[in-house]
Order: sequence, then C-alpha cells, then structure tokens
Amino acid sequence: MTAAIVGVGSALPERAVPNGHFAAIGSSDAWIVKRTGIRQRHFLPEDGHLADLALAASRTALAQSGRTAREVGHVVVATTTPDRATPGLAVEVAARLGADRAAAFDLHAACAGFVYALDHAVALIESGRAGTVLVCGAEALTRITDHEDRSTAVLLGDGAGAVVVADVDPGPSVGPAFRLGSDGNLVPLLYADRYDRKLRMDGPEIFVQAVERMSEAARDVLARRELTADDVDLFVAHQANARIVRAVGKELGVPPERLYLNVDRVANTSSASIPIALHQAWREGRLGPTGLLGVAAFGAGITWGAGVIGWRLTDGDTGAASGAAP
Repeated sequence: MTAAIVGVGSALPERAVPNGHFAAIGSSDAWIVKRTGIRQRHFLPEDGHLADLALAASRTALAQSGRTAREVGHVVVATTTPDRATPGLAVEVAARLGADRAAAFDLHAACAGFVYALDHAVALIESGRAGTVLVCGAEALTRITDHEDRSTAVLLGDGAGAVVVADVDPGPSVGPAFRLGSDGNLVPLLYADRYDRKLRMDGPEIFVQAVERMSEAARDVLARRELTADDVDLFVAHQANARIVRAVGKELGVPPERLYLNVDRVANTSSASIPIALHQAWREGRLGPTGLLGVAAFGAGITWGAGVIGWRLTDGDTGAASGAAP
C-alpha cells in the first residue's frame, strides 16, 4: 500500500477583485502584473465564513475520491485565518461533512501549511494509523491585510482547496517523500503580530529566501527518490508570485509546460494555494488519471517544505463549488 492523492477540490469566494481596485493606493494594473503576475483575486465578505469554503472544497475532493465521510480517519486543515480563535476550522468541517469517526485539528505553518499537512497525512497512512485523510488549506488573508499597503495588499486573496490522501493498491511506483524546514531567526521578514494583526513583509529578502529554500528542499526530495525534474508530471509551487514560481522552476530544470501557474487568477492564498492549483489543473486537463506530483511552499516563520507524491484520480465529481469561480 502507498499513500496517494485520490481526490481534489477547491472553492473561491464569489467576489473577484481586479487590479483596478488598487488604483486608489497607487498601484496600476500594469505595475501589479509586471511585478507579480497577478490580475485578480477573490475576497470573502467581511461577514463571510471561511468554514463554508473549506467545506465546499472538501466535499468536492471527497466526492471525487469515491470515499465516504465515515471512512475519513483524520481531517487536517492548514490555516492561519480561522473563523474563531478556538475551536479551529477542522472540527466544523469534519462535523458538517459527517466524518464522525475522524480526529480533526488545524495546522498553522503559514503558506507552507498545506505541504506540512500533506506530509502528516502521508505519515498517518504509512504508519497504518489511518487509511483515508482529508487535507484542506483554507485562508481568508483579507482579514490580516493592510489594504493601504501597496507592497502587500495587491498580493493576497481568499479561498480553499482540499485533497483526499488514501492508501492505494497497487500504488504509484515512486513512494511519497517530503522535506520540511523552518528558521525562526527570520521571523522579521514576514509576520503579523498580535496587536497590529496585519501582514508585514520584507519583499526583496522574502523573494531570495523563497527561491533558495524551496529549490533546496525540492532538490533534496528528488535526490532521495533518485528522481530528476523530468520524472515529475506536474510541479506546483506555492502561488505567491509568478516570478518566484518561475525562478524555482528554472532552478530545478522544470520545463514550462510542467510548471503550473494560476496566481494570475487567485493571487496568494497562502496554505490554500497548492490545493486550489491542483483542482484547477485537473479541470484544465493538466492532470491525467495517474502521475507524479512535485510540490514546494514557503511562508512566514520562516517555514518551507517540498515533496513528491503520486495521484490516482477518476472522473468523479470535480466541479467547482456552487458560487465559486474555477
């Protein structure tokens, strides 16, 4: 038995916000596109519930997987912006799914959260402690955005994505592998403190660190599995900035046709960015029924991680959630 992704799903708020929204703070569409590759993002209403997006994405992933909610052993939600201080999103998602046999908890590793959670899901399956794990990344970054700060406001959006990870037999020929890392000495580069509660970032240094850390971790994972970039069917890095993603792809030797980008449509959705990208890649025909996925992410903390994992996807329910843009 080998752990693989067997279902994907995503959900976005209905409100799409184009770059023109930021003209009032001195950011033009041309400036934003040139520096980030972003053309629009989605905003959750102030009275909106992130749990609704997380639930919609999780339902879609579970439907595609062919598993039932009662088969799910663990629900892990990666988020930095839950609806409540406590309890987290995961317990509500599990309850509303009907996953009444599942353990449920939130995981906070900033933009690297989904990769951290995916590694945890694989470990649960490989240890025999679970057969099916639901992993969701969900963020309402607009809750911690300084909307007057042109260096960060244009980058951020809201959304949720989810995958179902399960043991499959026969499994992919290459087993999953991950490398995670952190360096708390670099907290001042990207953080939100408890009083200000707005993201503050040293953009130029974050660019350098993100490319270096994600590339290094991905190279390590590939070497441990005796793989090269040519063996990976699709590579999805955290969609923070198109220039960062392309730089990581170049460092690793990933050809453009196997490097997925959707930051132009959804901006940086933190821990939700990779699973949202996976679902959109599936809907666009970029994921066949089987393949090998490479992932990498970098976030506040600083935290980072990379991994390889196979997927086994069928033609189940893969539609976007009601009211959500694909």
